[in-house]
Amino acid sequence: MTGTPRADSIAEAFESHRDRLRAVAHRMLGSHADAEDVVQEAWLRLSRQDADTIDNLGGWLTTVVGRISLDVLRSGRTRPEVSLDDQLPAFTVTLDDAPPPEDLVALGDSVGLALLTVLDSLRPDERLAFVLHDVFAVPFVEISTILGRSADATKMLASRARRKVQAAQQPASAGREQREVVQAFLAAARDGRFEQLLRVLHPEVRFTVHTASGTFVTLGATEVATRARVAGSAARGHAATVNGRPGVISWDQDGNPLSLLTFTVADGRITELTAVVDPAELALMNLPDPVWPKARQADPDRA
Repeated sequence: MTGTPRADSIAEAFESHRDRLRAVAHRMLGSHADAEDVVQEAWLRLSRQDADTIDNLGGWLTTVVGRISLDVLRSGRTRPEVSLDDQLPAFTVTLDDAPPPEDLVALGDSVGLALLTVLDSLRPDERLAFVLHDVFAVPFVEISTILGRSADATKMLASRARRKVQAAQQPASAGREQREVVQAFLAAARDGRFEQLLRVLHPEVRFTVHTASGTFVTLGATEVATRARVAGSAARGHAATVNGRPGVISWDQDGNPLSLLTFTVADGRITELTAVVDPAELALMNLPDPVWPKARQADPDRA
């Protein structure tokens, strides 16, 4: 197929679906690496298929990606994102005042990107039924062909999964409370208020900083409060949601990402912080474009 006009048109059509297919696979598997592998396998299968026999390319590709993802889940071949103890995981970052990704709108703000964590509790068939129907609006009759079940049985799987997701999701108030704790920490770090820092830090808090010189870990509220300048320097950054958790992103004057912070909050205290200040790591991330204060927007040359 390579090099022919027909092959070029098929390749273009596939590329137009790539982002959605990657999103489907990632929601299913929770791993960017596995999602890329699944999408690549879907392309290989398409390249061996007579395209004239495909009436709905988008539906065909979604079905193929769903089947491959289901096979991966059932075989236990998924590669979970690497722990921060070893290397930096893939971060999904959205600005808090930006519209949610299109494929998450149906889930509601209270689920958001934390959905990936909730999905781990679902069986593979439940996960497929829920993700394809509730997130990507694939009809049950199409999902049933992937699962080899009836449409009614597929509806029951999705309903069971939906109840589990709803039971696990946090109320919207919890997200606001977590954000308030993070803002209190940033304000105290910026102003150097040690006692206020201790109030919002868990006694056994963990602070991981990824720098160009390596990864450094600080344990304990007293030590973290003493070394909070890295986080405090981002206090004027823009609030963001990082993998479903409160975060802050900041940029330099040229619009390059300067730092990314993410926080884990439990019972009104910060239990874990991660700061990425390594320019090379930040450059590899798919981070949002800069958002400047109104004064900066009116005068771009203003420092």
